[in-house]
Amino acid sequence: MFVEILNAAEGGAQQGGAAAIAQFVPLILIFLVFYFLLIRPQQKKAKQHRDMLQSLQKGDEVVTAGGLFGKIVGVADNFLTLEIAENVKVKVSRNFVSTKAVEKAVSDKTNEKGTNK
Repeated sequence: MFVEILNAAEGGAQQGGAAAIAQFVPLILIFLVFYFLLIRPQQKKAKQHRDMLQSLQKGDEVVTAGGLFGKIVGVADNFLTLEIAENVKVKVSRNFVSTKAVEKAVSDKTNEKGTNK
């Protein structure tokens, strides 16, 4: 009788193995969707920001995470010195720079094109 139970259990395990794999297919598909729609774009954006921070140099105009707009007048390893007004300099961490400021000339040209139409 014990042998019959073992044989029945082995047969059920073989059939259950295929069913177990089939149950993981939707989970794998959900993971792939999350990877391509959420994780990968976030990693790409973080890499672009990291590259932008590394390329900052004296004379660039930047906007900080706190909303300060200034021109870089000094560069150190982890800190930047921004001139936010004439003779007003602020030392900020390089990590708190959000973006490089868009040049005014470029935005003026787009405004002129919009008003000429």
